[in-house]
Amino acid sequence: QVQLVASGGGFVQPGGSLTLSCAATKTIFGINDMNWYRQPPGKQQRDLVAEITQSGRTNYADSVKGRFTISVDNTKNMVYLQMNNLKPEETAVYYCRGTVVYDEYGGTWWGWSQGTQVTVSS
Repeated sequence: QVQLVASGGGFVQPGGSLTLSCAATKTIFGINDMNWYRQPPGKQQRDLVAEITQSGRTNYADSVKGRFTISVDNTKNMVYLQMNNLKPEETAVYYCRGTVVYDEYGGTWWGWSQGTQVTVSS
């Protein structure tokens, strides 16, 4: 019954910035972890871009470290990916993936969002 919805994708020029958002479709009780992945055109695999744990620890792919920032707003149960100095090769469909607490008993659910397209012109 819980779904994740990614948004914020769009068209940007090389060197531009974009912020992606991921939200749950219903009220949740907490976020255990959340990740951002991307799938370039013509590729089958989704590559991990950034992750954040329940404790707030973050990790990034080497190619984006220093330029991308993942964050969580616990008051809104939202996760964000701030992307700076975007490169053409980072054109891809971006997905969020996470585990959330969905009820007062501590039940958890995990899943993927739909993709949001990010296009960086060359």
